[in-house]
Amino acid sequence: MAEEFWDNYVYLVDVHQENRELRREVDSLKLQIAAKSEKAAFAERLEELLEFTSPPGWKSSGLRVIAHSYGPLGVLESIIVDKGRLQGIKPDMPVVAPEGVLGRTFKTGLNFSTVLLLSDPNSRIPVVSSRSRTPGIIVGQGQNKSLTVQYVHLNAALQEGEYLVTSGTAGIYPKGLPVARVSRVERSQIRLFQLVEAEKLVSVMDREEVMVLENVTKLRTGYLNFDGIIRDFSEEDMLLYEQSGYGF
Repeated sequence: MAEEFWDNYVYLVDVHQENRELRREVDSLKLQIAAKSEKAAFAERLEELLEFTSPPGWKSSGLRVIAHSYGPLGVLESIIVDKGRLQGIKPDMPVVAPEGVLGRTFKTGLNFSTVLLLSDPNSRIPVVSSRSRTPGIIVGQGQNKSLTVQYVHLNAALQEGEYLVTSGTAGIYPKGLPVARVSRVERSQIRLFQLVEAEKLVSVMDREEVMVLENVTKLRTGYLNFDGIIRDFSEEDMLLYEQSGYGF
């Protein structure tokens, strides 16, 4: 009787030990599956980025999003990416995803850069509608708010559902990049311009990697002033303009 009891005890101890080892193997396998799933998701996102075709005269390179700054406590609607001046990043370089424009580089450090998102109230992007070719300027209104499209003439044939693409007239963005889709058009006889709202095409919350575009053709000379007029600056004027800290 005592011998049988001892045999059962030893058996239970062995079973308990075996169960612990099996649980450790299961936990290890779960970690491996999670790691492989993450690698598969990264490969899928990378493949999506690689399918992006840079506009003629521009080249693209990848950036990893490492921080967000937006909402009531954020000074700017922005993200921080993992490249800076040492990697060739300069202010006012377009930042995009395959679906469309995210914003532009704003401040650059040695190894990190701040990207001003198009939802920020300081953001101004000249656009043109894809169908009626109506020009305007997209202005951000803050997080979770629609974009506004300013200076759309009262008689313009802009319609809801039209896509807005970069016009290429401000010297920052190449022509033809998708930016937003018109969600509201309101005309009034008491205003000179239409009231137009648009929804952005890219959710920054879903992006872990983005792309920055570099103009590899010639020095940009067209800058859009706040009055909406394109002005041509000399190289010396451009240097003074950039050092002054003003932007749009």
